[in-house]
Amino acid sequence: MFSVKKVKRKKSLLLSLLLATGMLLTACGQQEAPNPSIAGEVEKGGQKKAKMIIHFKTGSLDPHNSFYPLKFGVTETLVRMDENLEVKPWLASKWEAIDERTWTFTIRDGVTFQDGTKLDAAAAKASFERGVAASPALARALKIASMKASGQELTIVTTEPHPSLPSELVNPFASVVQVEAEKQMGTEAFNLAPVGTGPFKVKQFQPNVKADLVRYDGYWDGKAKLDEIEIAFNEDGNVRAMALQSKEADIVYQIPAEMVSVIQQDPELRVESVPSLRVHFLLYNQQKPLLQDNRVRRAIDLLLDRNSIVNDILLGNATAANGPFHHRLPFGSEDEVRKPNSAEAIKLLEEAGYQRNAEGKWMKDGEPLSMQIITYKGRPELPLIAQLLQSEAAKIGLVMEIKTVENVDQYLRDHQDWDVATYSNSTSPRGDGGFYLNSAFMPGGSLNPINLANENLIQVVTQLNATADIQQRVKLTQQAVDVINREVLHSFLVYPNMIVGVNNRILNWKPGAEDYYYINNKMDVK
Repeated sequence: MFSVKKVKRKKSLLLSLLLATGMLLTACGQQEAPNPSIAGEVEKGGQKKAKMIIHFKTGSLDPHNSFYPLKFGVTETLVRMDENLEVKPWLASKWEAIDERTWTFTIRDGVTFQDGTKLDAAAAKASFERGVAASPALARALKIASMKASGQELTIVTTEPHPSLPSELVNPFASVVQVEAEKQMGTEAFNLAPVGTGPFKVKQFQPNVKADLVRYDGYWDGKAKLDEIEIAFNEDGNVRAMALQSKEADIVYQIPAEMVSVIQQDPELRVESVPSLRVHFLLYNQQKPLLQDNRVRRAIDLLLDRNSIVNDILLGNATAANGPFHHRLPFGSEDEVRKPNSAEAIKLLEEAGYQRNAEGKWMKDGEPLSMQIITYKGRPELPLIAQLLQSEAAKIGLVMEIKTVENVDQYLRDHQDWDVATYSNSTSPRGDGGFYLNSAFMPGGSLNPINLANENLIQVVTQLNATADIQQRVKLTQQAVDVINREVLHSFLVYPNMIVGVNNRILNWKPGAEDYYYINNKMDVK
């Protein structure tokens, strides 16, 4: 039987052994040849460097299909989210709605791309043209019918009334890049080192391994404090935690919850546990007849104890979820958090036509009921949630097999052998629920791998998309959440904190709830 505490004890023992071995090997290596390239070291000559390790790898820095150029401070967007999750000017100094379909954006003067060329409205227009051609998701989000550039003024006309256009431009895929540089470099080279307007440019990118960034001295908002930053990719949370403890890395994203107390014992390190706009949930493959039945989805939903996930897996670094949006947000659900109820789950499976045989296994029409759960290691708590679901299902005779995959997004889109997936998304990174509702529940959405299409929900979201009034948007978003919860389109489990380990030598930096901006020009090292 699955036990969260047993898993933790085993992992802690393994971590202790690995860490001890790693420290011993490091000590031996230092006796033979001291290594001067410690992360964050201020080198001779005044060079300042830092190293960050993040939890997902990428094989491309295509600025219109990858979040990373924006996260890494290589590209920027016309508008951005501030610490209060409000849309603020960035590359656009101001904007105005001329009518319900026409917007003008004034491009900030004095901004240059990292090749030294000037950013004007024509360059921004060319970037958006590239973006909507390269990214169907961006094209659907922006709904651009036409654009006109004049000096520093960019006019965008949308295909339909689009009151949320400014917040949609926060999208990392809406990054502004130098298209002329791509023509000179070629698309393949450009997607390894895109030319943007940010404080850092790409020095070298090794796909799925690391990105080396170097300061762009001509940055419009003030030259960065750091000279270089290395960003490494590693999907193993335990390895990331050990890299922080050994001082190999300065900043490490998604520390496993069980390592927080250990790391905090080191006076040179700290842990930032920040309430995020993310939710962990179960994604159901409703292309399968089995999971098209609402009763089966409801039965699975009733197997999980959300408070146990908060307390036993995430060790308090989360809040139990009652819908896609955190209940503290104005458009979050007011429903109570669902409690586990295995007796009700059994009843629902029986109502769906399943019966248990003499061995206690579920059958229907002579076929056994079994499911495959897909999970991934990028977020270390998700495999544990999968194990917890498997254990609770086994208690009522429901067989679930777990499969761990590397690239979960690609796997869910390319395969149909899965039934349930542990998944995680930021659901309101732009201070509004419209982005997530459109991406995750509208046909063709970038976060809708099964092409889910619920007619009741589509009707509400379509109305939301044409509504500008804030209070009415809140009301419509809540209506959408009611449909999602009633139909159990997904099972929302917890709102996790962002757990980031930081070496105290890092100055003027902290993770943001929006999870969009990892690197900036203000961060420094002692």
